[in-house]
Amino acid sequence: MLEKLVKKFGSQVAVDGIDLEINDKEFFVLLGPSGCGKTTTLNMVAGLEPITSGNIYFDGALVNDIPPEKRDVAMVFQSYALYPQMNAFDNIAFPLKIRKLPTSEIKSRVEKTADMLHIRPLLKKKPHEMSGGERQRVALARATVREPRAFLMDEPLSNIDAKLRVYMRAELIRLQKDLQITTIYVTHDQVEAMSMSDRIAIMNQGKVAQVSDPMTIFNHPADSFVGGFVGTPPMNFFDAEFAKKGQQAFLQTSHFTLKLDPDVAKLVEEKAAGGELTIGARPQDIAVTTKRTSDEDFEAEVYAVEPLGTETVVDLRIEDKLLKVVASHTFESKITEKIWASVDKKRMHLFNKSDGKAVF
Repeated sequence: MLEKLVKKFGSQVAVDGIDLEINDKEFFVLLGPSGCGKTTTLNMVAGLEPITSGNIYFDGALVNDIPPEKRDVAMVFQSYALYPQMNAFDNIAFPLKIRKLPTSEIKSRVEKTADMLHIRPLLKKKPHEMSGGERQRVALARATVREPRAFLMDEPLSNIDAKLRVYMRAELIRLQKDLQITTIYVTHDQVEAMSMSDRIAIMNQGKVAQVSDPMTIFNHPADSFVGGFVGTPPMNFFDAEFAKKGQQAFLQTSHFTLKLDPDVAKLVEEKAAGGELTIGARPQDIAVTTKRTSDEDFEAEVYAVEPLGTETVVDLRIEDKLLKVVASHTFESKITEKIWASVDKKRMHLFNKSDGKAVF
């Protein structure tokens, strides 16, 4: 558990009073852009970085003053951090030799771990004889063989090519579930976070913006930062004002007007701060057609088309604003062509413009 954790580097606040409770045997991800404080938080948990204020607890015991080597955690770095002069066997065995375990037990545990990660053929090879993916598996084996109370992983897949990353994600998920070891995983890659985690903490400027399971974060972002950070392609935003004409309530943007159902209008009226809002619409929740089908549609120019095989990303331009829309793989359009688009009102997100917080 992290309690009001703060880290300052001089006058710069890297981690700003965060509170997190990480469950036993959980795969917990710290997700956020570069410089948001996620790696600094991980290093404080490991004991590699002294805390400025706050507390860190392992199983209810305060560990603020316990040195890294006595915290019984295993770290996996993006740089692998293997000893170049040692072969894979000796790299994996190193933490066991430090503990002065019997030679027979070291051999047994190294081979068992190597089999689990499918790297037994690498045991006699040195790091320079391995690919990036093989080196990362050896680094994982070195962390796993210790049977620590927690894994701390700092972007361990970032140096691996894209195809291998897809497979290594699955390997890590299965490894963690098989070993049942609490894992804290740092990444800026939201696909990794969404596909691997039990829960995610989204960090921004040293603070935690939201903590929840992946689908809750995707479907119910706490603010516009979370909405824009999680999702590929990213969420589109429109400035809007809440207005009423008689009994009919509207969301008015500079490009289109959306009529609101009475129950939605009531919620917006109660929770919208001053009536100035931001509509968030994921690219999958904007439909495109060649003909206008509703008075809520808006006209846009095709700026670019990105065929992806299973779907097509259509970039639209409205005046000086660019939008991304995910259309069917069968959708065809040409650059500069005028088409019509509409926001799915049942799937849109609403945020207060003043602080970015979700309206509901």
